[in-house]
Amino acid sequence: MGKVTGFLEIDRQDQKYQPASDRIRHFREFTLPLADKDVERQAARCMDCGIPYCHGPTGCPVHNQIPDWNDLVYNGDWELAARNLHSTNNFPEFTGRICPAPCEEACTLNLEDVPVAIKTVEQAIADKAWAEGWIKPEPARERTGKTVAVVGSGPAGMAAAQQLARAGHTVHVYEREPKAGGLLRYGIPDFKMEKHFIDRRVKQMEGEGVTFHYGVNVGVTVTIGELRERHDAVLLTAGAERPRDPGLGGMDLQGCHWAMPFLVQQNRRVGGEDVSREAPLWAGGKHVVVIGGGDTASDCIGTSFRQGALSVTQLDIRPMPPLKEDKLTIWPYWPTKFRTSSSQAEGAEREFSAATLEIVGEDGHVTGVKCARVDERRKPIPGTEFILRADLVLIAIGFAGPDQTTFIKELGDGLKSDARTNIAANTDDYMTSVDKVFAAGDIRRGQSLVVWAIREGRQAARSIDIQLTGSSNLPR
Repeated sequence: MGKVTGFLEIDRQDQKYQPASDRIRHFREFTLPLADKDVERQAARCMDCGIPYCHGPTGCPVHNQIPDWNDLVYNGDWELAARNLHSTNNFPEFTGRICPAPCEEACTLNLEDVPVAIKTVEQAIADKAWAEGWIKPEPARERTGKTVAVVGSGPAGMAAAQQLARAGHTVHVYEREPKAGGLLRYGIPDFKMEKHFIDRRVKQMEGEGVTFHYGVNVGVTVTIGELRERHDAVLLTAGAERPRDPGLGGMDLQGCHWAMPFLVQQNRRVGGEDVSREAPLWAGGKHVVVIGGGDTASDCIGTSFRQGALSVTQLDIRPMPPLKEDKLTIWPYWPTKFRTSSSQAEGAEREFSAATLEIVGEDGHVTGVKCARVDERRKPIPGTEFILRADLVLIAIGFAGPDQTTFIKELGDGLKSDARTNIAANTDDYMTSVDKVFAAGDIRRGQSLVVWAIREGRQAARSIDIQLTGSSNLPR
């Protein structure tokens, strides 16, 4: 905890944003960090609440010891706070920027709608640790002689690779793209998290003995069988990138696209990669309609405004949620309530209780989206149809599971999947039905948060360590 009476004496203060009129002119991060003294005051608000739900299963998937590092920050011991934070989370500068902070919803002070600014404190600790040079490679003192292949370099793969390397194993990460990070790099826009944060973690991991192999599409350019022959264990962390198909008419029209290719192409531009061979996906000068109500849809909105969209409308089949949740029935769990993301606040129109019926167009190109209002069962109400003008339609309704055309196809019936086509593996050992092959992250649990990917990568690393050596000192 922080100061005993801190929550009574100090008001909640969080990071502010650059004005929307300024931030939509660039793709850089736009949060305005608090000064160290202000962060220490916010950490002081952490109260002696008895049961700290913030770092329990309802609050933090990686079980960050939030009251502990709040207390350390309040007392000015930032370095020990950074060590404590890294003991449960390999990449707190990632989660401090892009995690939706279920810890704050679970905070006892959230019963009064003024939770501790946990996410802000976490980011401040991580950023200070880098600025002060406290974060360095931590290579293993002894090598085990065992080798592990990690397929995919998203947050699950990176977390597992770092843990396994520190346990003394030789780790090879196989990544399809030219750079590491997975959707952390190619899906999340730079205005939410700039990619040099990933680059410096990769450099740290290379200093710990991890080898990254880029441009390797496992199941296409190299077989999973070859990896099993070369390595003592293989961990699959390739994510769940297959988009959920709404089955709408008109999706073949020019100007209708899945969300991820749109976001990925822009991230490649910002990252200096060559996109000249790709058909340009560009919102500039267009009326944009984004179908979907989640984080990916929000990222499409912010990206569209930065590209110069004339208007952006977001369609959500769900009804408009309540402005405030019933704390006594929901807390400390994540509530469904009306939220406005920074991207939505930049000028998006939001349509709730709106079902998309079809994409309409002329001469092979999108001209609009036909919609209808829905009832409480989310069924279209006859007579409520309307058409939204659109030159660009982006479909962002989630992901259906992992890509089925590469190593999953290669392994065939020998690799068991669950009812949602995710690779079947439990959370006790993360082992699949194929010998020596493990799975973690979105490829196993389905589309989820970065913090869940980090947790699964860490836990899978411990399981692999036990399988290879008989025991493990890695934390679960």
